[in-house]
Parts: sequence; C-alpha cells; structure tokens
Amino acid sequence: MQRLIGFVLAVLPAFAGAGVTVVDDVGRTVTLAQPARRVVSLAPHVTELLFAAGGGARVVGAVNYSDYPEAAKKLPQVGSYNKLDFERVLALKPDLIVVWHSGNPTRQVEQLERLGIPVYHSEPGRLAQIGDSLLRLGRLLGTEPAAGAAARDYGDRIAALRARYAGRPQVGVFYQVWPRPLYTLNDDHIASDMVRLCGGRNLFGALKTIAPEVGVEAVIEADPEVILVGGRDNPDDPGGKMWQAFKGMTAVRRDNIFTIDGDLTNRAGPRTAEGAAQLCAMLEQARGRRPR
Repeated sequence: MQRLIGFVLAVLPAFAGAGVTVVDDVGRTVTLAQPARRVVSLAPHVTELLFAAGGGARVVGAVNYSDYPEAAKKLPQVGSYNKLDFERVLALKPDLIVVWHSGNPTRQVEQLERLGIPVYHSEPGRLAQIGDSLLRLGRLLGTEPAAGAAARDYGDRIAALRARYAGRPQVGVFYQVWPRPLYTLNDDHIASDMVRLCGGRNLFGALKTIAPEVGVEAVIEADPEVILVGGRDNPDDPGGKMWQAFKGMTAVRRDNIFTIDGDLTNRAGPRTAEGAAQLCAMLEQARGRRPR
C-alpha cells in the first residue's frame, strides 16, 4: 500500500498541465479542466474524505448528517443523501459533485450527470480503498500533498492493526445497524472488512443485499459470539438491550454485546481506522471470556 502511494505521488506532477483525470470507485473516468474549486458532497462519508484530503475549503455544500469534522456542520445543506434538493445543489454552482454510488437516488444522480456537471462516484467497500480514495480526491482537488499524508497515516494505522490481530482465533459476529426492523450489513460493506481485519466473521455476510433485513429468530439460530451494535445518539434505539431476554445466546451469556459509534464503522472514511481499533479490542475482550 505504501509503495502504491509513493508511486502515485511521484507521477502526479507529470500530469500537472494536462487537466485532471481520475477513475472513480465504479470505474468511471472523471476529467476536470483544472482542480475543483466548488465541490458538493452528497454523503457524510464523502464529506469526511474531502476534508481529510485537504479540500475542506473547497466544499461548498453537503447533505444532512455531514457533521465531521466540526467545520462541516457550517456547510449549506442540499437535502438528505436519499432526497436531494436540486435547486440548492445548482445554486452553489459546483464544478464537481461527489456522490454515494449505492446510497444516492440513481435517477437524481443521472439528472445531475445530464447537466454536464462532473460527477465522481464514491463507494469504498474495503479498508484499503480509503487511502486510494484520498489520493484520487486529492488529485481532483489539487491537494495532493495533504491527501498523500492522510493516506500514508491511514495505511500505517490499518497495517499495524492487521499485524497485531493476524492469526487470532475467529469470532462469529452479528452487526446490528438498526433494531426495528432489524438490519445488518453484508460482506460488501466496509464494516465487514473491519470485522475480518480483527479476526471476526460476519455471520450474515453472504446475504446479497448490502443492508439486509433479518429476523430475530435467524440471529438467535446463528448464535453469534459477539453482537456489535453500531449506534448513534437516538432515544428510539434500544441498542443491545433487545437481546437480553434471550439468555441462551452465547453473546448474552458471556456479556459480549458491545456498542460502537456507527459513524466510525458505517462511514467509509478515515475514521474507520479508529473504529477498527475499537472493534478489534472488543473482539479480543470476547476471546478472553471464553471458557477455559
């Protein structure tokens, strides 16, 4: 990963006078005549990536829940990730829009593309792709030094975790996104890559939908050793308390129901390194509670 970052940074100057071209996360080529100056972000994880890549001053609008870093809270809002306000987007006169490929409405994204505004599709599904995303966005923003530094730091943190937890005994995990209805994540989501990094296995990872609804009975039958609840501050979310009635479950018997900040695991941005460190510590705690 570090050699790749070094190579990309080395060759970037050769293209300085020839416009800006990158390939986005879904294989589409994005070309700008010059680095972007007015960027609209259509997902919270995108906002985090743009700021981390050194482009915070060039972000002129974002969707709601774009609340990190602190400066992002002051950005004009252009609706929600699943319902964009077209008038607000266009009023900001963006020269680049970064969309969430699997989250934003396809029809609205296609409308933006038909207007001729350059659109970059973001969809990091693996931890290794976060560093790549930082580099490509830095290229589009003209902030390569800051993006390169952020990518190196992120790569170092993930590499350290991978080395530390390689070969640890596997832990069966159920990841709870929302309780009613009960939603989880499959192996295409970056949260599952974090589970794998820490020596865990997502028991519902093989499901086809990226955020599938599952039944309580199915979770009981799978009998996870650990239940991870990706929580946010929400009074309507009972978190892991809903499982306490099922005393026969391994996770309940061993007190292996953990709550983790969902923004650190569900958002495919640089803070996934922090989320992964917390998640790994939780799985290691569960290993220590196994009968001897």
